[in-house]
Amino acid sequence: MTDPRKETRAVLTGIVTILLTVFAMALTDAFVKFSSADMTLWQIYVCRSAIALPLLLLLGRGGVLPKAIGWVALRSLALVAMYLAIYAAIPLLDLSVIAASLYTGPLFIVLLSAVFLHERVAPQQWLAVALGFVGVLFVVRPNGADFTALSLIPIIAALLYALVAVLTRAKCADETPASLAAGLNVGLIAFGGAASLWFWVSPSDHAETYPFLFGTWSSFGAGTIGILCVMAVLIVGVSIGLARAYQSPRPQIIATFDYAYLIFAAFWGFVFFREVPDVWTVAGIALIIAAGVLVLVRRPDAQASRLDKLPDTGT
Repeated sequence: MTDPRKETRAVLTGIVTILLTVFAMALTDAFVKFSSADMTLWQIYVCRSAIALPLLLLLGRGGVLPKAIGWVALRSLALVAMYLAIYAAIPLLDLSVIAASLYTGPLFIVLLSAVFLHERVAPQQWLAVALGFVGVLFVVRPNGADFTALSLIPIIAALLYALVAVLTRAKCADETPASLAAGLNVGLIAFGGAASLWFWVSPSDHAETYPFLFGTWSSFGAGTIGILCVMAVLIVGVSIGLARAYQSPRPQIIATFDYAYLIFAAFWGFVFFREVPDVWTVAGIALIIAAGVLVLVRRPDAQASRLDKLPDTGT
C-alpha cells in the first residue's frame, strides 16, 4: 500500500523540480536570443553540445548507448529540427510569443496519439484543442499588422515536439533519459557541424541580413565561452530535471505546472529585452494554459499512464 505522506512529498518534489526546470528552459532560450547577435545558431549547436556531452557521459556513468539506435536517431533528428524551428525565429519574435506557440505541443500530442496510437479523443479534449487554437490566433494574430510568416515557425516546432513525444512513447520508452539526451546532443553536433561547413564553403547571400542562420562562426572571447558553458550546464540540467520531475507518482499534476514556462519566458523576455506582452498575447497564453489543463485533468489514472512516457524527451 502506498504511503500517502511519501506520495505527497514526491509530488511536491516533482512540482518544485519542474518549476526549476522550466525556469531554466526559459533562461536558456533567453541566452540563445541574447547570443544571436554574436554567434550563429550552428556555432551554438556545436559548442554547447560539445560541452554538454561529456557532462552527460559523466552523469550517465557511461551508460548512454541506446537500445534502439535507429529510433533514437530518428527522434534526435526530429528534435534537432524542432530546435531549428524555435531558434530560427528567436531573434525576431518576443519570447512570450514563441513560448505560447510552442506550448500548443500537448494539443498536437492528443491529435497525433489519436492518429498513430489509435487513442480515443474525448469531447473534452476536442474542446481543449479548439480552445488552444483560439489562443494561438490571439497570440500570432494572422490578420494583424505585425504578423509575418515567422510567427508560424514556433507552431511547427510544437508539432515536431508532439511527434517526438509520440515517438518516444511508442518506440523509445525503454531508453534511459541519459541516452536520449546524449543522442540529441550528438545530433546537434553533427547537424550544426555540417551546416557550419556548408556556409563556410558556400557563403549565403543572406549572411549579412540574417547572420544568425546563414553566417559563419564568430571569434571566441571570454564572454562567448562563458555563455556557452552556462547554456551547456542549463541543457544538461533541463534534460535531467524533466526526467526526474515526471518520475512523480502523479505526472498529470506535474504536467500542469509545466505551463509555468510561459510565465518564465515572459519574465526573461522583460529582464533581457524589455519585452512586454500586450493584452492579446496575455489572453492567448491564458487560453493555451486552460486548454492544456483541460487535456491533462481528464481521467487522471489514464492520463498518468499516457503522460509518464512523454517527459523523458532529453530536451
